Amino acid sequence: DEKEKFEPTVFRDTIVQGLNEAGSDLEAIAKFLDATGSRLDYRRYADTLFDILVAGSMLAPGGTRIDDNDKTKMTSHCVFFADEDHDAIRNYAQVRKG
Repeated sequence: DEKEKFEPTVFRDTIVQGLNEAGSDLEAIAKFLDATGSRLDYRRYADTLFDILVAGSMLAPGGTRIDDNDKTKMTSHCVFFADEDHDAIRNYAQVRKG
């Protein structure tokens, strides 16, 4: 039995790159997440995925982002960067549920 490595930073980099390439089109983001879900273990990296979709990058204990202001490790396509209105937030929530 060979144990699979737990590599949340590799997972983060893959998800962030895909989100950034999808742009601000929430439909393209949803399609990317659906397609990637068959290759990546979303259950194993659920906390990391949640951090990215809400805050734009991985979070350290206490809530600070772990990205060292490196733009390749963060995305602005997340809830924290969404317009502050009900419809915009609902659209992001629907992407996560979809």
